[in-house]
Amino acid sequence: MATRPTTDKVKEALFNIIGPYFDGGTSLDLFAGSGGLSIEAVSRGMANAVLIDRQYQAVKTIKKNIAVTKHPEQFTVYKMDAHKALGILAKKGCRFQLVFLDPPYAKQQIVKDMAAMAERELLADGAIVVAETDQAAQLPTSDWEQFNFIKQQTYGITVLTIYRYQKEL
Repeated sequence: MATRPTTDKVKEALFNIIGPYFDGGTSLDLFAGSGGLSIEAVSRGMANAVLIDRQYQAVKTIKKNIAVTKHPEQFTVYKMDAHKALGILAKKGCRFQLVFLDPPYAKQQIVKDMAAMAERELLADGAIVVAETDQAAQLPTSDWEQFNFIKQQTYGITVLTIYRYQKEL
């Protein structure tokens, strides 16, 4: 009950925007909830997915959902705070080609989270970053720092904002 799964309509629209299929790579879902976005990404060709959530029940749900996939070994789940996870993943030398940021609406720090990922070198050059927020978030709709704005689309109260990370300016 504490999670807010991405609706099928929004999920379908999202993957139509970022590409219906992937050719390998690793995704990061920093506020994974039910794990639906990462499971969908792996089913469309991402090689691996790392899912982070701090809530016990969410992690339990994620693991249950992953168990019914064809390849549960493609998923790594961590029960921890998202910001602590960024430090741990950086120490492990992780690089992500696709990132989902769907924090609780009351705790949106998307710009700060993206800057932290860039600073810790967690993003591969050309990585796609997808932010799912409510309309109050007011994310940048132009290029900023190393992030190129791709598109923003509203679906009811949900807003998808998509960026591409460019390592070298």
